[in-house]
Amino acid sequence: MSTPTQAPDAAPATKPQTGLSHARDLSRPGFYVKLVLMAFVNAFGIFGIMASYGQQEWGILAFLVATLVVANYVYFSRRAIPAKYLLPGLVFLMVYQLYVMGSTAYVAFTNYGDGHNDTKAPAITQILKTSDRRVEGTPTNQVAIFDRAGELGFAIVDNGVAKAGTADEPLAVAPGAVVDGAKVTELPGAEILPIGQIQARQADVLALRVSVSDDPADGWLRTDNGAMAYTAKSLLAYDEAADTFTSAEGKVYTADEKQGLYIAEDGTSLQPGWRVFVGVDNFTRMFTDSRLSGPFFSILAWTFAFAILSVLTTFALGLFLATIFNDPRVKGRTFYRAMFILPYAFPGFLAALVWKGMLNKDFGIINNVLLNGAGIDWLGDGNLAKLSILLVNLWLGFPYMFLICTGALQAIPGELSEAGVMDGASPWQRFWNVTVPLLMVSTAPLLIASFAFNFNNFSLIYMLTGGGPNYPGNPLIIGETDILISMVYSVAFESGTRQFGLASALSILIFFLVGFISWLGFRQTRKLEEIL
Repeated sequence: MSTPTQAPDAAPATKPQTGLSHARDLSRPGFYVKLVLMAFVNAFGIFGIMASYGQQEWGILAFLVATLVVANYVYFSRRAIPAKYLLPGLVFLMVYQLYVMGSTAYVAFTNYGDGHNDTKAPAITQILKTSDRRVEGTPTNQVAIFDRAGELGFAIVDNGVAKAGTADEPLAVAPGAVVDGAKVTELPGAEILPIGQIQARQADVLALRVSVSDDPADGWLRTDNGAMAYTAKSLLAYDEAADTFTSAEGKVYTADEKQGLYIAEDGTSLQPGWRVFVGVDNFTRMFTDSRLSGPFFSILAWTFAFAILSVLTTFALGLFLATIFNDPRVKGRTFYRAMFILPYAFPGFLAALVWKGMLNKDFGIINNVLLNGAGIDWLGDGNLAKLSILLVNLWLGFPYMFLICTGALQAIPGELSEAGVMDGASPWQRFWNVTVPLLMVSTAPLLIASFAFNFNNFSLIYMLTGGGPNYPGNPLIIGETDILISMVYSVAFESGTRQFGLASALSILIFFLVGFISWLGFRQTRKLEEIL
């Protein structure tokens, strides 16, 4: 009886030789490059984790831990090759898009801004510190002003011991400090400021308060001249049980949790306040506050007009020039095409500044040379300023439209135009019924993107007119040529009191407006696909 035999050339089944694969990895230079790069990633990640732990930012800490774990698995595993390419993009998407959007949405529902920057506990401490007076009988110490990583602090000699502290850290023993007599002259990790730098930063030095201990009731150090420091305590008495402040005159300030302020019966309040949730107040304020609603709707209308007219004018001029210079009978068209691209190659914000000088009422070349000394206030009159913005944007934007229209025209088959000639169509009929529909198939998405860009064209408005001329008597520094995005900047940074909550609400409004219009535009462009 015969038994089956194995073919002599048949290879026996073996398991994957993971050890050999690992050895091959170690022999490749790329592995060591990856090892060094991941070492840097882990070092920065661990530093971020430690910093987040110290500041009790638990959300950031959890994100960093999860990202490091995933990154190490992906880049040291042979089973996650696609993730090696996707992971960096996903991390940047979460950090620079999702986190920013989520943070903006959160701030939009709060009163965050000047006077409401922090939580309630720091606000109470700051109120106590900003309404203080010197405690009688306390000693005066020579003080050294130091700078540690951009943060100012005081250093004194107390009973022969050097102590240092900042606005956020109470006085504590400073190991390694060098003392000369009754003054600290050197402090490890910090720079002792000379008199010149103290005078240059006088406002910050005089406003600095450094707590004597962890208990605010013990008072804090302050200085009136940058040379001597004394202990001060607040003129207000804080009752933690009742959550009230009482002044020396007996006026009581009660916490208003809706406004994030301590308010007395006569309507006066203490500053600073604290961040609180205000619901949709920021979204409704522009519609309900009579001082803001009028300018807001004017700015909203001008924003749409500016974005739409910018797209129409630049596209019309770009298409007109592209059609002319697409004709092979035009001599030197390569040179002319290069010349038309020059405004697009010049940085937009610099071009806006050049045009601002040219349009100057008193010294601009347009008034003095081209118009023979006319005194036209191009940027000071509301209507003329809007016209100037549209013309400058036409100069900056038509080269882009010229480029895309030239490419789209060259992609249209010549046989279609010849067929129109055979059918007896006029040049205008061929252009309108054949060229334009085919052109729109390629350019419609770019026109929608151009609308979104001009809807948020902050640099042109800011550099050319600064949003002016301003609306008189308005609580915000906004003007007739402001668009929504420049209004957001003014609300957040330029209107005296920074109102980040209101600015965030406006940003959310812009996001939904642009998103809705873009969605509507792309939905309409689907109809153009039927042409093909």
